[in-house]
Amino acid sequence: MALPRPRLVLVLLILLVVGPQRAARAQSSSSATLHERDAAALRDIRAGLRDLPGSRFFDSWDDARSPCAYAGVVCAPDDDDDPTTLRVSVLTLGTGLADSPGLAGSLPSSLASLAALTDLVLYPGQVEGSIPSDLGSGLRRLRLLSLSGNRLTGPVPDSLAGLPDLHTLDLGNNRLDGAIPAGLLLPSSPSLKVLILANNGGLSGEIPAQFAASQLFHVDLSRNAITGALPPLPPTLRYFSVAGNAMQGTLDGVFGNGSPADLAFLDISMNSFSGSVPPEVFALPSASSLLLSRNNFTGPLAVQPSLAAAVSWAVVDVSHNAISGRVPEALAAAGTLYVNNNRMSGEVPPAVARSVFDGRMTTFYAQHNFLTGFPAPPRPLPDSAALCLSYNCMDLPSAAAADGCPTIGGPLEARPADQCRNMDDDVSTGGDG
Repeated sequence: MALPRPRLVLVLLILLVVGPQRAARAQSSSSATLHERDAAALRDIRAGLRDLPGSRFFDSWDDARSPCAYAGVVCAPDDDDDPTTLRVSVLTLGTGLADSPGLAGSLPSSLASLAALTDLVLYPGQVEGSIPSDLGSGLRRLRLLSLSGNRLTGPVPDSLAGLPDLHTLDLGNNRLDGAIPAGLLLPSSPSLKVLILANNGGLSGEIPAQFAASQLFHVDLSRNAITGALPPLPPTLRYFSVAGNAMQGTLDGVFGNGSPADLAFLDISMNSFSGSVPPEVFALPSASSLLLSRNNFTGPLAVQPSLAAAVSWAVVDVSHNAISGRVPEALAAAGTLYVNNNRMSGEVPPAVARSVFDGRMTTFYAQHNFLTGFPAPPRPLPDSAALCLSYNCMDLPSAAAADGCPTIGGPLEARPADQCRNMDDDVSTGGDG
């Protein structure tokens, strides 16, 4: 398994900053010897892990070398010990190369005895078993912990919450379960900025109300079993995803005066959120991606027309809800817009149609609604555009051929007329449609 590029870049940047400093210190102490506890822990790691076929990471881990010369090991003098004694300060297990299959085996409990360790990275592979429960108790200097993309099971250790210097915790893409330690989402972990627990499947619990007071700026808890309501978000957030969980409730109060001004990516799709989508969601000044699909949102979308000139959304996805009313004109500013599978009615705004035909909006999916018109400009649709208007209450314009629609379920030209009449009756009597 290859590490996803954004995560690999994040890990490498941190290692590039701290690695040369520690390497220089190690070179100046070439006559020093490694602390026996650290040497024992490295022996346990070598005994517990192995290269998968095609990986040669452990080739350098032999008795003929000093442990500080092993691949992935950086040693440095410890200010709290004899200056002639070295401690392991950085441990990188695996190469992280795209063509490397990684490692297998399990993590030994003695890993927690590397007391001077600040950076611990296990690249994706097939490492199984649990994370040592006392890892955080022993590694109090940790700044970076990344064990993503393996087959680790069991809980996230409570000992990882509240570490004084921990900046990045990435345990995503494993098979972890149990409650997420609340301390990871609270101000009690003031140094923690990046928290990635995505794609474990079994991590549970609720996001605490005090989440808003944390200092996190990147949180990915997607595809787990988290329940409860969404509390107000920290003002420091730039990336937030809880997609694919079992959360519910409304978004009232989540995006208020303390809306994260730098939030660029928001994904709350595939939950059971309900009520209307607050207008504050669309007013987030730095938002690039707003992903709200596959929930139970109702009512019309309230998007201020002035936002069309103030924001630049790459993607807005409100599909597969029960949203009614008209398509807001301001959404013409989106590069990709999904409003399909809702209960929206009326004519698509001319500004949205122009954006599609001018090539500014490359995808507009509005199928499975009750829309009554699409004012297509008298010119061909760009080859790069994907436009789908099928199964609405209108005759499709020639530019909106069914071949621009997803093939799942087969193309449908228009809704039955009786469904459209019923929608007209609902609208005329003031119903939500």
